[in-house]
Amino acid sequence: MGDSTVLLGHGSGGQMMKRIIDDVFLEAFGAPELLAGNDAGVAALAGTGRIAMSTDSFVVTPQFFPGGNIGRLAVCGTVNDVATSGARVRYLSCGFILEEGYPMNDLRRIVQTMAETAHEAGVAIITGDTKVVERGGADGVYINTAGVGEVPEGVNLSGANCRPGDVVLVSGTLGDHGIAIMSQREGLAFSTSIESDAAPLNHLIAAVLEAAPGTRCFRDPTRGGLASTLNEFAEASGVCIEIDEDAVPVRDGVRGACEMLGYDVLQVANEGKMVAVVPAEEADAALAAMRGARYGADAAVIGRVLERGEAVAGAAVRVRTGWGSTRVLDMLVGEQLPRIC
Repeated sequence: MGDSTVLLGHGSGGQMMKRIIDDVFLEAFGAPELLAGNDAGVAALAGTGRIAMSTDSFVVTPQFFPGGNIGRLAVCGTVNDVATSGARVRYLSCGFILEEGYPMNDLRRIVQTMAETAHEAGVAIITGDTKVVERGGADGVYINTAGVGEVPEGVNLSGANCRPGDVVLVSGTLGDHGIAIMSQREGLAFSTSIESDAAPLNHLIAAVLEAAPGTRCFRDPTRGGLASTLNEFAEASGVCIEIDEDAVPVRDGVRGACEMLGYDVLQVANEGKMVAVVPAEEADAALAAMRGARYGADAAVIGRVLERGEAVAGAAVRVRTGWGSTRVLDMLVGEQLPRIC
């Protein structure tokens, strides 16, 4: 690996993060379940079928922001990662690293939010751990959560399943979380309120699977946004993916903020959206299921899967603009929005 030290960009969800995962972690650990490259590892347990498991750590600053706080992020992020495997999410663990001097009332607010979000998702927090470090050692509070769920018989979702002719859907507007965090952190004011989209999407995923049982895969486009998610799918499946820029739902306030700040909204983080790839014949049913679920009212069909040979200049993912031209949609190279989850 070319980097001699860890940089902020290694946590971006883009090319640098992929490099450290591939060259450091996958090389060392290398379990088949990990090498599959999905948000949750699926494994068989003797006599009990298959389980899906995922873990995530949350270091966002500020810890309270429009639309939620670090506690809601922690529960939603892990619930959603486990649910992308098609699993019925059952249990969570939570670990806290607290800085000496952190306000107890803020901690109570975070924990209460976690309890409320877990109840909304229908999961139980059944174990945890707490450590306290000296002042200056943790920026207030860091949270780690892990989740476990049961994978139903016959459900085999993976980013490697995409096939030419498939349709790409997204469950709602993009960029809300990343811009909400940036505006709060930098004290930016916009003409409209922008809030984090953090939400548990396990019930939405279950509804889509019931309506479209042939669904290939799900992924929540968090760090690196839609761009990283689609590039991961294209690489895993050996296909090209094309999306229609005008079909991607984006709130006017978010679009304006991205234009002002110089961000590509397709690379901005989300915490309450889901990308799905489904066979073309099931696209209408999947879209209706998304729109009928809580948090899916703004769902849209945004693109299609093509043969890799149809890629322009070797691009795995491309965007068709409203002018009829196309542009390459690559993964984020460095760090765009630090500490968004």
